Amino acid sequence: PKMKEDNCLHAALIFLGMLYYSHALGTEKLSHSRPSLHGHHEKGKEGQVLHRSKRGWVWNQFFVIEEYTGPDPVLVGRLHSDIDSGDGNIKYILSGEGAGIIFVIDDKSGNIHATKTLDREERAQYTLTAQAVDRNTNRPLEPPSEFIVKVQDINDNPPEFLHENYHANVPERSNVGTSVIQVTASDADDPTYGNSAKLVYSILEGQPYFSVEAQTGIIRTALPNMDREAKEEYHVVIQAKDMGGHMGGLSGTTKVTITLTDVNDNPPKFPQSVYQMSVSEAAVPGEEVGRVKAKDPDIGENGLVAYSIIDGDGMDMFEITTDYETQEGVVKLKETLDYETKKSYSLKVEAANVHIDPKFISNGPFKDTVTVKIAVEDADEPPVFLKPSYIFEVQENAASGTVVGKVHAKDPDAANSAIRYSIDRHTDLERYFVINAEDGNIKTIKALDREEIAWHNISVFAVEVHKQHQEAKVPVAIKVIDVNDNAPKFAAAYEAFVCENARSNQQFITISADDKDDSANGPRFIFSLPPEIIHNPNFTLRDNRDNTASVLVRREGFSRQKQDLYLLPIVISDGGLPPLSSTNTLTVRVCGCDGSGSLLSCNAEAYVLNAGLSTGALIAILACIVILLVIVVLFVTLKRQKKEPLIVFEEEDVRENIITYDDEGGGEEDTEAFDIATLQNPDGINGFIPRKDIKPEYQYMPRPGLRPAPNSVDVDDFINTRIQEADNDPTAPPYDSIQIYGYEGRGSVAGSLSSLESATTDSDLDYDYLQNWGPRFKKLADLYGSKDTFNDDS
Repeated sequence: PKMKEDNCLHAALIFLGMLYYSHALGTEKLSHSRPSLHGHHEKGKEGQVLHRSKRGWVWNQFFVIEEYTGPDPVLVGRLHSDIDSGDGNIKYILSGEGAGIIFVIDDKSGNIHATKTLDREERAQYTLTAQAVDRNTNRPLEPPSEFIVKVQDINDNPPEFLHENYHANVPERSNVGTSVIQVTASDADDPTYGNSAKLVYSILEGQPYFSVEAQTGIIRTALPNMDREAKEEYHVVIQAKDMGGHMGGLSGTTKVTITLTDVNDNPPKFPQSVYQMSVSEAAVPGEEVGRVKAKDPDIGENGLVAYSIIDGDGMDMFEITTDYETQEGVVKLKETLDYETKKSYSLKVEAANVHIDPKFISNGPFKDTVTVKIAVEDADEPPVFLKPSYIFEVQENAASGTVVGKVHAKDPDAANSAIRYSIDRHTDLERYFVINAEDGNIKTIKALDREEIAWHNISVFAVEVHKQHQEAKVPVAIKVIDVNDNAPKFAAAYEAFVCENARSNQQFITISADDKDDSANGPRFIFSLPPEIIHNPNFTLRDNRDNTASVLVRREGFSRQKQDLYLLPIVISDGGLPPLSSTNTLTVRVCGCDGSGSLLSCNAEAYVLNAGLSTGALIAILACIVILLVIVVLFVTLKRQKKEPLIVFEEEDVRENIITYDDEGGGEEDTEAFDIATLQNPDGINGFIPRKDIKPEYQYMPRPGLRPAPNSVDVDDFINTRIQEADNDPTAPPYDSIQIYGYEGRGSVAGSLSSLESATTDSDLDYDYLQNWGPRFKKLADLYGSKDTFNDDS
């Protein structure tokens, strides 16, 4: 309320001053203004006459205070023309921005009033046009003239910050006066008039840590060595006040959240001076032993710690790595441990910051050390061979039981248990070797052949006697030493060809040898002829002394007709101790050659080929064979075809065949159980058989009286009539026949198969179930159920 009273008083004083100023100016104008259409003449420079028109308006640039809330309209000013004599004939008209709505004019006196409250922040000035006209005729008496009404500002708007909340960061331990952030506020009041928009900044909360510059709004640190680890976040309230910060000014506030960012100002520290760890001697290299951790209150890269081993008797046995996720040092096994050799180790581990800030190097070394003691635990270890692998040698063809070599293993534990040895039979499937379980001596079981297997790779197991689960395995390689037990042979199955016109001492083939033995017992090879044919009249042999030999012709004049094949024995000896030899046979064929020595033919029949069959003769023979085959095929095909019977069978004739089968014979296909002659026509026996293409000379017509009545049921009469007609008709073939089989033989185990008398025989079968099969089986049920019905009726 007090601030409001001060504002009203201030506005009233300004209003009274403006009225006084306007009245003074108006009086001065009226004192030397009069209506005149003539202007004063003045001489300008160089004699030029200047004309100056004298205005007929008496008025000012008007001012009106904003936010006026009085009961009466505010008098803005008064317009008056020097031609106005006060008789009321002049009418004043106001037009322009806000005319008639905000500003109204008294058309007689020219007084202008503001009828509404004005806000300079909405509109700072209004441009209006005034005109004086004759009241009766509305004739303009003066030309229109513009004037401005300015809204006078008052302090009615408090300062406002651009943001309601600010966030800023500043490194911890920053020097006093370090700039943090600048906050800015604005005031809607007129900055050119008074102190309504003159702002001053001050801090309401956040002291004594921060301060703010009064004119710029820059927030700065006020205390040195602010520690993020002690307090990370601060809340500061900044005030902006207008009127230069004096009493009665309006103000606005904002909140600033300031966070201290981390710097590396803390070294890592181990929480304890000694770490105790243990590891089994059975642990494998790379296995984790334990972890250590140095605490660093810094965060991010400032808190990164790297671990290393700088001293201790376990530097060669252990290593340490850094787990950057947990910031721990991981101690791992580097080499295999042996409890029996050393039972404990000591390490000196250092933890150091990765990134060091030179500004804080004076705070001391950014690292720390700790002692790590590691105890080795005893473990039940498997036996250990003295060597990681063994290589032995044995001669091939050595006798069974020959010692190859000896392996040895021991128990590394303090108990020093006895060891038993065995061979992994998966590596010795043929069982060439055996090992002594007590002392590890390996012997042969069967003879070895180097040419079959030159190396034997087996595995030997060693297990503790009382702890069978503890075993060790070692590879054993056995080399079979070669002995000269294979004689050399031809390197290939040679077959030589010599021309009939070959010259004496002409070479026609070069041979080489092969030996399965090692090179020490193989080459060099020696080639020779057997002593008994060393003076062979046909061929001779020359050793080339490079493990090959050349065969040459000793004479000229070979003939295929006399001898076309020669067998030449050749002796080959190796260079082993003792040397071995073998006799190999070289096949030499005599061939015909042309003048240049090219082979033409090696067959002895080549000379008699002209006396043999010609090509035409061979073709004729083949043609005859083909014709004979065709004839045979046609004959077989015709033989398989069925001939059409010559006896006339008219499809229109009615055939009545009643055949009774009382035996178990072959049925209709069986023609040996009765006399087929009874079915033959007597005329056919005499050689007369009716033909299809010959019409009978006469045709017997049966007597009408002999035919039975159509509705006769006497089968016997019907059959007899048919027989009589067939007997009296010499041209009719035996269409109807009756065969009777009444004899079934004796001693038949099966009995009769006929079902004609089954109705009169006693049967143990019950056919009552046929009654349940439905209407389709009703007839069958009545037939087989008649016996029961008959018995019931009786």
